[in-house]
Amino acid sequence: MEFSHRSVLLDECIEGLNIRPNGVYVDGTLGGAGHSFQIAQRLDGGRLIGIDRDPIALAAAGERLAPFAERVTLVHDNFENLTAVLEKLGIDGVDGILLDLGVSSPQLDDAERGFSYMADAPLDMRMNGEDTLTAFAVVNEWPREELRRILFDYGEERYAPLIAAAIEREREKKPIKTTLELAEIIKRAMPPAALREKQHPAKRSFQAIRIAVNDELGAVEKVMRDAPDCLKPGGRLCVISFHSLEDRLVKNGMQAAAKGCICPPEFPVCVCGRTPKMRLITKKPITASETELNENPRSRSAKLRIAEKL
Repeated sequence: MEFSHRSVLLDECIEGLNIRPNGVYVDGTLGGAGHSFQIAQRLDGGRLIGIDRDPIALAAAGERLAPFAERVTLVHDNFENLTAVLEKLGIDGVDGILLDLGVSSPQLDDAERGFSYMADAPLDMRMNGEDTLTAFAVVNEWPREELRRILFDYGEERYAPLIAAAIEREREKKPIKTTLELAEIIKRAMPPAALREKQHPAKRSFQAIRIAVNDELGAVEKVMRDAPDCLKPGGRLCVISFHSLEDRLVKNGMQAAAKGCICPPEFPVCVCGRTPKMRLITKKPITASETELNENPRSRSAKLRIAEKL
């Protein structure tokens, strides 16, 4: 598979990172290395750490970044383990961290990986094939109430109770094995009005199951807690999110690091002693320009937030 991915908000990210030629930078979601290529290009004496949980993406990124091999270190891991990755490399602080939380287009488009509701494939959806939890297990083994919860919470699917009930009925007859089987069950469970919507009826449910399989929100929550302590003073954290759940975690994480104090509002004075670690560079998220939207429709939901270590 050709792993090429059009990087969203590329210029805005590069500007936001405020790259110094001799700095150390982390791309925690390496993907097709679009962002990383631009970072590496600007380094002279600096270093880029590229992390990705997807070995296919990592191999493709290695090829693309080959001209800068002497300044690039590739790591097969999840960005939620950022602190441990840097400790293992003997790095006590970096000058910038970039996270692009979107699923790469090749992952969505590669039918065999089971991310798509448009092509038939085994129910998989793992970003890292070495992980044990698959979409098959979620769909066939998780209790109906847990399915309803993830469909509603992660997919913001208002017909979650109907869909979860339909999945339970079908899997009692026989296991649900493929993406198109699942998409058809979802479609049949929804009322006629929902089927007239512009987007595919299975889109929200597939998103929810993918998030659950890969624990995407848990990873974002953890890295937002850990990232400020991985930055040197003046270092920048740039995070692109693609749906409201992720964006809320990013926003809350940055605001918490910028606020410092976690005492209840009714306390007359601070007793926790926590001081701000970051300052917000973006009060509101940066979104794609009209030009980018025309060139890459997938950038429509992208939001970039930036904070700087104090």
